[in-house]
Amino acid sequence: MFSELGLVPALAEAIAARGYDNATPVQVAVLESKVQGRDLLVSSQTGSGKTLAFGSLMARTLLEDPAPAPGDGPEVARPARRVRRPGALIIAPTRELANQVRSELDWLFARTPLSVAAFTGGSDIRRDLKILHAGADLAVGTPGRLVDLLSRKALHLEEVKVVVVDEADEMLDMGFREDLETILAATTARTRTHMFSATLPQPILALAARYQKDAARIDARSLGEAPTHEDIRHVAYLTAMGDRGKAVVNVLRHNPDQRAIVFGTTREGVADLHRELVRQGFRAVVLSGDRAQAERNRALAALRAGEAQILVATNVAARGLDLPEVDLVVHADLPLNGEALTHRSGRTGRAGRKGTSVLIASLAERRKAERLLAYAKVEFSWANVPGAKEIGAQGERRLEDTLRTEAATEPSAAASAMVERLSPDIPRDRLLLLLLDRELERLPKGEVLRPVDTRLTKSTDSYRRDSGPPVSHAEFSRDAVVFRVNLGAESRAEPGWLLPLICRRGGVTRREVGAIRVGPQSSEFEIAGEAAKDFALAASQSDPRAPHVHMEVASRAHPPAHDVHAKPDRRGVQPPLAKPSPRPHPAAPPVRFGGSLQARPSRGFSKGPSFSRPARPAPIPVAKHKWHPKPGKRPPPR
Repeated sequence: MFSELGLVPALAEAIAARGYDNATPVQVAVLESKVQGRDLLVSSQTGSGKTLAFGSLMARTLLEDPAPAPGDGPEVARPARRVRRPGALIIAPTRELANQVRSELDWLFARTPLSVAAFTGGSDIRRDLKILHAGADLAVGTPGRLVDLLSRKALHLEEVKVVVVDEADEMLDMGFREDLETILAATTARTRTHMFSATLPQPILALAARYQKDAARIDARSLGEAPTHEDIRHVAYLTAMGDRGKAVVNVLRHNPDQRAIVFGTTREGVADLHRELVRQGFRAVVLSGDRAQAERNRALAALRAGEAQILVATNVAARGLDLPEVDLVVHADLPLNGEALTHRSGRTGRAGRKGTSVLIASLAERRKAERLLAYAKVEFSWANVPGAKEIGAQGERRLEDTLRTEAATEPSAAASAMVERLSPDIPRDRLLLLLLDRELERLPKGEVLRPVDTRLTKSTDSYRRDSGPPVSHAEFSRDAVVFRVNLGAESRAEPGWLLPLICRRGGVTRREVGAIRVGPQSSEFEIAGEAAKDFALAASQSDPRAPHVHMEVASRAHPPAHDVHAKPDRRGVQPPLAKPSPRPHPAAPPVRFGGSLQARPSRGFSKGPSFSRPARPAPIPVAKHKWHPKPGKRPPPR
């Protein structure tokens, strides 16, 4: 209960007027007496009530005498003194989050004399200068705009007593470390520094160690806060290479009434996906880093007003958005790491609502997707993307339910009159079939997807092969499987160029690729045993970026005629992937990627087989004149 937390009376009244009775775990944890007066390093998921938590913390520092004297009129907390320069600073990574924090603090401090102002990029700088000239007690801002105001000597932080860094992990991910350190260095008089973050990676811990003193670390989830995925149902879909866009369309068709955010990795990919969704008839808006603030505001306004149902956004653009009623999150592109997966998925399942997070991966990305989901400690199973038949059957069921519901109401007079006029010419049964055919044609159609085999099992060993010491060739090759690719020396292929192609096509890392031998028309390479089955499934799919490249399990009956590149073990013995050719051929320096020898591929071929081999350097000409030594000089060595 908030009444038991010892809040400043003015804040307690504002919270009660808002209708809030029970505090969240993070709010209880930061207001406990055992951490009072200490810096706090708090890890808590998005949407857990952090703004109210650090707002209450700041009130304790800024309002020294919260209890009004009897007979002083309205019960208003009185600050020790009216500071015209900010006494508290809240740093947020995005404009939307800063404005959201400002809005929350406005009603929280409405019964106090303290004023709250927000300073964000994209807003009129003249407005910010005017507000600072009039004075503000609590300043909320984005790092870039705060540094700009500091450089103009318009923002003075010498009297700041409390600093709150909100969403600290996102701040560093977005490249604001230098700006953040500049701002913290300017708050010379601060007595409290609080950091709130959904995750606490090592860079956050290093920043906390530098700018916090004797910080109390609080993990709200260990105190009873629900895990980030408790209210979120996670679904993992496998799709064939080249069907990603169609898979996104089918997922959205399968969830027609849900407000969704579709995440992409690049601006170009997000823009292309948005155009395709609009072409398919979806009410979608787009957000990316290259969009102007006015365009961002229009897109968010359309979502909040219900004019748009789907937001297509990059990771950075979607951070800090105040969209609490998101029902569905679609990862059209895999997130870069497990923390990004947590942040993306946390956009749904907020404030007690249930949500769904859908991750779409091609066969080549399956192993990476499993590592991400394992890092996030998410229970999942692979499934096929809903197909055209499934979406069509779902649409028909929805139409049936709608007709049954509307059958209980009386038809309009115009409809009854039209039926009477048509009855002499068209039988009523025939008329019913015609109208049903028209309605069925209007139902959304799903995209036709290529079939994908999802009968796969997760291998925990595959999660650990990305790191660790190199293994010997004998250990690696014990269970390795040999594959063949239809690129050889005649295509100017070599191991340094084939390695990234193999990894991308089969969804493996370089540590799972063993020896590579290049023949005249084809090449052979080893894949670690535990990854071979997955590699075969992924490599069997056609890659739209290289449809002419084919990979398959090598047949021992047709080895390459000779080896252009071979990779030996530690003793210098070449592993016999294929029977050596009787015709002599000079072997290039061997390279091993998956075993103990880690040689760097040749730079001359790093851009692929379309480039010609570099020419040998010309010999240095020898002077033909006779050398005449000078006194005290030795002749040059021959």
